[in-house]
Formats: sequence, C-alpha cells, structure tokens
Amino acid sequence: MHRLKNGSKVVGTKQTLRALEKNTVEVLYVAEDAQQQVVIRAVELAKSQQIPIVYVESMESLKNACDIEVKTATAALIK
Repeated sequence: MHRLKNGSKVVGTKQTLRALEKNTVEVLYVAEDAQQQVVIRAVELAKSQQIPIVYVESMESLKNACDIEVKTATAALIK
C-alpha cells in the first residue's frame, strides 16, 4: 500500500469508477468498512477486468495510505 502515497493514483469512488471505465487501473483498493452500495460497482468492474483488489481495514486506513485529509471508500493505482 506504500505505493499509494507516491504513485499515480485516483482517490474516491467517482474518480475510481472513471479510471476503471477508461481501463487505466492497475490495482483497486477498497475499505472494508465502506458501504457496499458505494463500492459494489467498482469491485464488479475490477473483477470483470481481472484487476487485483486489495481490501483495506478501514476508510481511515485508506485515507492515511493515500496521504489525504478525508476518509475514502476506494482508491486505485493507475497506469
């Protein structure tokens, strides 16, 4: 997860979905405590594209990994 701080990334479900639709995602990160209806589309797209999905303990942990100031349900490393 250390690559989330320095690598090319998108943060947030809306940005992540856009990146998935453009086929630019390398790895999808999903917070386990996020509401299912928020993350389900991103997870389905990632699975259909055979993109690795990494489940993170909490939205707080994902926030810290991305080095941002607000909690987030999803993030993705992009190409």
